[in-house]
Amino acid sequence: MRKLTTFSRRTFLIASGALTASVPLASLTSLAKAKKSDVPTVGLALGSGGANGLSHIPMLEVFDELGIVPKVIAGSSIGAIIGALYASGLSGADLRQLASDFAPEDKHFMRNLIQGSAGLSLVDLIRFDLDHGGLLDSDGFLEFLETKLNGSTFEDLTIPLKLVAADFWKREQVVMDKGPLIPAIKASMAVPGLFAPVPLDGHLLVDGGTVNPLPFDLIDADCDLTVAVDVSGGKVEQEEESPDVLDALFNTFEIMQQAITREKMKHITPGILVQPETSGIRLLHFYKAGEIFSQSASAAEELKSALREHLRNNSGNNQNS
Repeated sequence: MRKLTTFSRRTFLIASGALTASVPLASLTSLAKAKKSDVPTVGLALGSGGANGLSHIPMLEVFDELGIVPKVIAGSSIGAIIGALYASGLSGADLRQLASDFAPEDKHFMRNLIQGSAGLSLVDLIRFDLDHGGLLDSDGFLEFLETKLNGSTFEDLTIPLKLVAADFWKREQVVMDKGPLIPAIKASMAVPGLFAPVPLDGHLLVDGGTVNPLPFDLIDADCDLTVAVDVSGGKVEQEEESPDVLDALFNTFEIMQQAITREKMKHITPGILVQPETSGIRLLHFYKAGEIFSQSASAAEELKSALREHLRNNSGNNQNS
């Protein structure tokens, strides 16, 4: 699987006809994206992908290591959760510790979650909600999340943030960037079938991954360089047994997200596309945080190299406003 690709408008126009055929999937395509700007700025898009979204965290640690502060962040679903925490002031290292503490490595995580034997950190955070259009109630988790956020509104954030959800009835994208944070996060992460749709500001909203799973297009015009982290997952090995109802639902959701992103990439591309290679990870495998971090380490190293090259090519600026 291709881990990281960089594009420029000029080079892409020359190479677009042969790009897919000529570049091996596992390779890094070295193309530079440049826009005219006195002070180079970087925008960051964090995509939808369930537990695979923990791969966002090593990428944020790269930003921290290089001293790059995104000008703006766009997030969808798990990208909305992690984006909000980071935009509120938590570091990548803080998020790594938070993920490890919240879901300890326990292969029976999902069984315990549903049967109610996982203890305070899980049972008290997520409850059944079958009467309202979802399997689970996210309010307990959101109450926990609220205690970790440094601020309660978009206006409180240290980095501007745009979150994506979908209007259930109008079948269109809704972008949220003002007002209370928690309702917006709840809407962006409302995976159909897992969490109930969220009424907000005259809309009935569901997961942002249903309409824009990798929302780099929302910030591309605002920045000199846009970094998009695609955590929707890759191909999975065929299993002999038929998938159960949850796997059927969640894998179909991932297929849909990947199809949406592929079509969008035909019309607009981010400056740097990062696709961490993770295998054996399903939508709710948050207990595999350590494994996810390990598998995404190589993509983080490639992102670091690409960002360093961008900084060198832009007059040595290593801070973004």
